[in-house]
Amino acid sequence: MIIDLSLAVAGVLVTAGVVLGIVAVVGTTRPPRPPSSTIAAVGRWWRGTGRTRAERQARQTTIILAVVAGAATWLIVGWPAAGLIVAVAIPGIPWLFAAGSAETRAIARLEAVEAWTRRLADIVARGIGLQQAIVATAATAPDRIATEVIDLASRMQATGDPIYALRAFADDLNDYTADQVIAPLILHVSDRGDGLYDVLVDISRSIAAEVEMRSTVDAKRSGPRFAVRFLTGMSAVLIGIGLVSPQFLAPYQTFLGQALLIFLVAFYCALMWWVRALSLPPRRPRLLPSVDDDVVIGVRS
Repeated sequence: MIIDLSLAVAGVLVTAGVVLGIVAVVGTTRPPRPPSSTIAAVGRWWRGTGRTRAERQARQTTIILAVVAGAATWLIVGWPAAGLIVAVAIPGIPWLFAAGSAETRAIARLEAVEAWTRRLADIVARGIGLQQAIVATAATAPDRIATEVIDLASRMQATGDPIYALRAFADDLNDYTADQVIAPLILHVSDRGDGLYDVLVDISRSIAAEVEMRSTVDAKRSGPRFAVRFLTGMSAVLIGIGLVSPQFLAPYQTFLGQALLIFLVAFYCALMWWVRALSLPPRRPRLLPSVDDDVVIGVRS
């Protein structure tokens, strides 16, 4: 039964590959359209949330390694469920272990945004224009957001459109609190009103208070994170035992056993995702719309 299922899946994949190859060579006469939401979501999943080229390449390498390892496990063991478990475990286990470091990095980035906001306020207080002040901060930007600030300064100088540069900067940071800093900067570009220094100082103080509060809450979430790491470690041990001891998973050799195993793994993954979500603060929606959203709306209209 398992061999027949494997042959059927292989046949479907081969047929799909032939069809895609023909379409790629022949092409299509349909006019170009904006990418669908599904394709855009797949693209974001493939690129990941990495802010540097190295981080994105590491994610893509992990995905490719997971697919190859899962396929190899399927071929060697002969179980589709075993290949699926290995393919999910390779990116999933590091993701679960990194539950605490994700919030630590987020807090560190908030500290960097607060430091950059204070520096920008100090330069603005000297009577320097906003665009020149932003360019001046690029040389001394905090390490956590240095790449984003340098890109902002480059866009300011290259495009001549400060509003676009600031909104692209907001997309790079992709954070609710960062939007609180960038929104008044966009308004200042539009109306050139007074009081920008006072606004930036007040915002920097608000961010400093938020950093202190989130650091306190983060320390109290260590219990759920330890549970995530402990359960993940035990699961990895069980997976290893199952791979080296076939008799340990002998009851799952039938088709019904494979289906049950896949169901249990899916239920376990959902449970681990839920426990990990409990160990992290809820993500607040962005204040500023994404530049990509405006592009898609403009194409559709």
